[in-house]
Amino acid sequence: MKQKVIIIGGGFAGVEFIKTIDKTLFDVLLIDKINHHQFQPLFYQVATSQIEPSSISFPLRFIFKGIKNLDIRLAEVYDIIPELNKVATSAGEYTYDILVIATGCKTNFFNNNKIEQHSFTLKTTYDAISIRNQIISVFESILIANETELKRLFNLVIVGAGPTGVELAGAFAEIKKYILPKDYQGIDFSKFTIFLIEGSDKILNAMSEKSSNTSADYLTGMGVKIITGTFVKDYDGNSATLSDGSTIPTATLIWAAGVKGNRIKGLPDELWVSNDRLLVDRFNKLNTYENIYAIGDIALMTTPKYPKGHPQVANVAINQAKLLSKNLKKSILKKSLIEYEYKDLGSMATIGRNKAVVDLPYFNFKGYFAWLVWMFLHLMLILTVRNKIIIFINWAWSYITKNSSLRLILKSDTEKNVSS
Repeated sequence: MKQKVIIIGGGFAGVEFIKTIDKTLFDVLLIDKINHHQFQPLFYQVATSQIEPSSISFPLRFIFKGIKNLDIRLAEVYDIIPELNKVATSAGEYTYDILVIATGCKTNFFNNNKIEQHSFTLKTTYDAISIRNQIISVFESILIANETELKRLFNLVIVGAGPTGVELAGAFAEIKKYILPKDYQGIDFSKFTIFLIEGSDKILNAMSEKSSNTSADYLTGMGVKIITGTFVKDYDGNSATLSDGSTIPTATLIWAAGVKGNRIKGLPDELWVSNDRLLVDRFNKLNTYENIYAIGDIALMTTPKYPKGHPQVANVAINQAKLLSKNLKKSILKKSLIEYEYKDLGSMATIGRNKAVVDLPYFNFKGYFAWLVWMFLHLMLILTVRNKIIIFINWAWSYITKNSSLRLILKSDTEKNVSS
């Protein structure tokens, strides 16, 4: 008789787990509160009007069509009840033999409710659309704003200089130079200032010193104002207050300064460690339970090579999912399990047209070739051939014309306009 596996979350880890689980030994129920997989590395391109949301959003039922051992429920998980092998959701209760938690992470505001209320984030497709709406709405507002309002409208603040913040800053600098002036010929874009604020002493803190410095040089040359060693302490929708006491008037603050796990009720507090991640062993199993696992960003696994846990990147999530699928089969067949170990294949970030940095285990490089490598690898990670072609055409068109036709404001009449 097949074992019943429930997996919570359809991100990189969840999708890979379902694709690789042995279909003759397990029946799988996927529970997610959204009906599509989101390709997070390219959210910033949706936010900056370079690609459409549909290009990087993949309906779960389409991804898994034809898989006979899978059911999907669109629901929010409220509670895990380990003693009954049950999860409680908005669509009812479901029992399991094996539970796999792959809920990923959300934005960490570090308990600052005002910043959370007034800032923009970039963790979902909807977030990316909201930023796109905001930026275009800001420039529509600039056309009719008085002198008092102009200062806050002309300042864009991005908090957090990891890959997301750096790529956003670079993309906005490019549309400031090449695209927006074509639409808004009456606006003086020299007044549009992009601030990138980082609490540590350098940008791209997880990458090499060389790549960090190169990225800073690229961004500075593109007109981005980089502020390091400084935190944003407060933001009320009109002005950002920094830890050095200075303020920046702004109608748009994008918070990319940290993440924490998507916590679910029902598991003991001692399992939730560092930024609400679940402590797991080398087989991704929760220490207290024999049949509950966590994979991807939500999991914190310590190893001799990574005593503070693995980086929260797609490669870790995908490979943990593959190994867990293999180990679950080995467990049924009474074979020895394989411990997970992360093989660091490198990291990369793109700053703009012909500008990127790549760190490999033994060397690093930058510039046009790095930019091509970045594009190729991200294109290969896109799930469907159709979407690969669409994104490639969009990239090619934007590269040749230095333009895009995707600058649409898509929101309901009642949606709040943060620029006003």
